[in-house]
Amino acid sequence: MAASVACAGFFFDAEPLGEPGLPALDACALCSKRLARNSDIFMYKGDTPFCSQECRYEQMQIDALRVRQAARSAGGRQQPSGTGSAARRG
Repeated sequence: MAASVACAGFFFDAEPLGEPGLPALDACALCSKRLARNSDIFMYKGDTPFCSQECRYEQMQIDALRVRQAARSAGGRQQPSGTGSAARRG
């Protein structure tokens, strides 16, 4: 039991690399609500904490929208073969 308590303390007191002084799991990544140490924390993409399933789901939807928009804009920039400047002058 002592080992699990030590691990739990380490988990909450850990600092992310590259961000000294900012404790991990301190606030919801979406709404910035402080996360209580005695309440559930909902994780997404491994290390991103959320205060509720709703906040986590909203972030998942935002990420999915960004992926769709990036794919759409990348697809719009590519030209099918045969439609280059020579074909347009044609």
